Amino acid sequence: MKAIRIHSPGGPEVLTYEDIPMPEPKAGEARVKIDAIGVNFIDVYHRTGLYPMKTPFTLGVEGAGIVDAVGDGVTEVKKGDRVAYAMIPGSYAEYAIVPAAKLVPVPESVDTKTAAATMLQGMTAHYLTLSAYNLKKGDTALVHAAAGGVGLLLVQAAKMVGARVIGTVSTETKAELARQAGADEIILYTQSDFLAEVKTLTEGRGVNVVYDSVGATTFEKSLDCLRPRGYLVLFGQSSGPVAPFDPGKLAGKGSLFLTRPSLAHYTLDRAELLERSGDLFSWIQSGKLKPRIEKVIPMKDAAEAQRQLEGRKTTGKIVLIP
Repeated sequence: MKAIRIHSPGGPEVLTYEDIPMPEPKAGEARVKIDAIGVNFIDVYHRTGLYPMKTPFTLGVEGAGIVDAVGDGVTEVKKGDRVAYAMIPGSYAEYAIVPAAKLVPVPESVDTKTAAATMLQGMTAHYLTLSAYNLKKGDTALVHAAAGGVGLLLVQAAKMVGARVIGTVSTETKAELARQAGADEIILYTQSDFLAEVKTLTEGRGVNVVYDSVGATTFEKSLDCLRPRGYLVLFGQSSGPVAPFDPGKLAGKGSLFLTRPSLAHYTLDRAELLERSGDLFSWIQSGKLKPRIEKVIPMKDAAEAQRQLEGRKTTGKIVLIP
């Protein structure tokens, strides 16, 4: 079967499209014939070695398709089931082995491209707004990269609970997409200082929560955007990792809270996974959540997909097709 493999960390050029043996499921595992693959920033972190992986490995952590075979003792899924998953390495391939307990059912009314496009980012938006910080009606949230893959879903999830959303974006085109998703105010950080704009928009009070996927270049100002006892939810680092930080600063800036969450810790067991994915697909079916798939690209061109993602040339999601 074909797969995108990495033999050593580096730029997009290290991705190789090659043949590897067909994998066989062991006890507790299922083999999924992949219909669609979600492209995520964590793939870049794995490729560059920021999040080290034992080489060689197959890239990708998100996919959707049909169960092709199951190992001994599997009760969660059966051959022929439509399924999706996230946070399991090896999805840039024609077939993938996945622990059966990590697979979730995909409703017939949700196509596999949409499922692959929303599992990781959609469940991220779910836990960010409902768990990492329990966003409430009347709260004000600042969402960085509001027109990105997670950003557009996060804006919609925040509006579902009745929060006021301020989004940061780099261009007017992205601003319009964030507005369409429901953002109340937009800051073009390429034209104005987002901290000053937030203070103006909140009459100096600051926001209840900042959802920051950017990291190094936004971290300090994100803290300064918060009102006393506000939350900085740092869930990514597209501009690079945050430098070592003195937690004493949190007291001086208003007894702030800082969390660095991961989806893995918000889907600790199958019950939690099914609850989040079930809510996600219900939102999609009802039209409350409208995922944006910007580009569908052949898997063999995965390097180009990563260049576009890394260069922040994307709005919404890139999906690969084996």
